[in-house]
Amino acid sequence: MTKFSDLNLNPKVLKAIDEAGYESPTPIQAGAIPPALEGKDVLGIAQTGTGKTASFTLPLITQLARGRARARMPRSLVLCPTRELAAQVAENFDTYAKYVKLTKALLIGGVSFKEQDLLIDKGVDVLIATPGRLLDHFERGKLILNDVKVMVVDEADRMLDMGFIPDIERIFGLTPFTRQTLFFSATMAPEIERITNTFLSAPERIEVARQATTGENIAQGVVMFKGSRRDREASEKRKLLRALIDAEGEKCTNAIVFCNRKVDVDIVAKSLKKYGYDAAPIHGDLDQSQRTRTLDGFREGTLRFLVASDVAARGLDVPAVSHVFNFDVPSHAEDYVHRIGRTGRAGRDGKAMMICIPRDEKNLADIEKLVQREIPRMDNPLKSDKPEKTSGGTGAKTEDPPKKTRSRSRKKDEAETQQIANGTPEEAPKRSRGRRGSGGGADKSDRGGNKVVGLGDHTPEFIGLSFKERIAG
Repeated sequence: MTKFSDLNLNPKVLKAIDEAGYESPTPIQAGAIPPALEGKDVLGIAQTGTGKTASFTLPLITQLARGRARARMPRSLVLCPTRELAAQVAENFDTYAKYVKLTKALLIGGVSFKEQDLLIDKGVDVLIATPGRLLDHFERGKLILNDVKVMVVDEADRMLDMGFIPDIERIFGLTPFTRQTLFFSATMAPEIERITNTFLSAPERIEVARQATTGENIAQGVVMFKGSRRDREASEKRKLLRALIDAEGEKCTNAIVFCNRKVDVDIVAKSLKKYGYDAAPIHGDLDQSQRTRTLDGFREGTLRFLVASDVAARGLDVPAVSHVFNFDVPSHAEDYVHRIGRTGRAGRDGKAMMICIPRDEKNLADIEKLVQREIPRMDNPLKSDKPEKTSGGTGAKTEDPPKKTRSRSRKKDEAETQQIANGTPEEAPKRSRGRRGSGGGADKSDRGGNKVVGLGDHTPEFIGLSFKERIAG
């Protein structure tokens, strides 16, 4: 078995690895670190949760251990699709570079430009950034990329999904042609393949698992669900989610609940909280400080359920996540791989469950085609349950809308019919309009039991008068 000591890493880096409790590299680390240390371009493909971050962090620190950065000219650049992933890379850098005198800067949205400018002005060895914020600093003249020796693109396929490819191509053009490039991803879309062919020079391809595979230690399941009525589908789906959580009992120590839309993230989080589940939302529209607090609470175990959009599907490294619940079937099949990869990390067992409504069955078929396996169908725990009623008093959507009973409507219609039959001429037009609105031409019976069609013999006299006669009257 390969050991970190066999990889020619800096002794100070090895010391930090040992203190972090790691003994042997993962397959992607063992395959990617040697060519990276030799200065070769690397294309790393591995399923999420296999240690891709250390695959470029460790050789990067070793290579930069000697030398010093100049003001506004970083020596290396790490690009990440989300703030959370960028922050996680920064944490890894702090862990492994604790005995090496290197500087870093984290450029992400939601943080003051002034604070970031001060760090860049001092000179940084490692610049970790999201593409948008990096280009903001460059366009303001605060950043020069002419001295970048190593460029890392992490989660490249997510960059594609989030529309960052034009920004990535532009950033490549701002860095030296002689740079070393390390590309890491869990999946390889055709567009990503095109970029690697354009910007990487004879890369060492390290593929430690079939593309878009899911961990064998993750138990998967899907519940095929159809609401009793369209207007009740959302509330019944939330009830099903709670039933799935309850069915896991104490085995569900913590979980991430994924939704496709930000608005649903908020609604599901409020609904869970309303029913006594310790839950909080995280998505791109929230302030960075709030997102950081929420993530810290989830990592520390003070928050049990994290309701997230796909902003958290990549880069969220919480080793002990026991469950992942896909409240929605992902629109992109690749996202399923990354979502469920939040559980079953570092060799632990995990469980991932998904709710599929009829209109999402095509997306489910795409996922099964991508991962080349059928996801086992689970029984619906609510199959025999009646829909529950709630007041929705905490700001969440009302779980079941108030129902208007047919008997009440029928009695109201009959009462209106009787009033029209016996009422004054002035009342008739108003009542008849209301009657049409509630179903209008239904046949009724008069007090004598005779069938009346429309207004029948009870037509008010004034209706038969001409317009002039009504005015004169």
